[in-house]
Amino acid sequence: MLSFVELTDAAILRELGRRLEAHRLERNLTQIELGDLAGLGRSTIQKIEGGGSVQTASLVKVLRALDLLTAVDAAIPDRVVLPVMELDRIRRTRRRARHRSTEGGAQQPSEETWTWGDES
Repeated sequence: MLSFVELTDAAILRELGRRLEAHRLERNLTQIELGDLAGLGRSTIQKIEGGGSVQTASLVKVLRALDLLTAVDAAIPDRVVLPVMELDRIRRTRRRARHRSTEGGAQQPSEETWTWGDES
């Protein structure tokens, strides 16, 4: 499988276009038919398949028409949690309560003797 990491932006666009064309052909669709399904013109489909730059909305329409949006969801997860980030989160988790403070300083114990309040 081809790694996009090593490719230039132009090469990535060409590869995406090639893959989308292959999906279109697997579904036995012409460029015009795919354009109709996606609500786009044939020239936009040609541009995408040729590795040209198009609006993101056009790409999403083509992905939806080819039923490939789940692939985008898998490729770009909602949230990425790196192991080192998870370790930092665990380290920051509170493990005990702190003394309550007043005006930024630590609360000092009272000098008075504590009572129940019913001694009188």
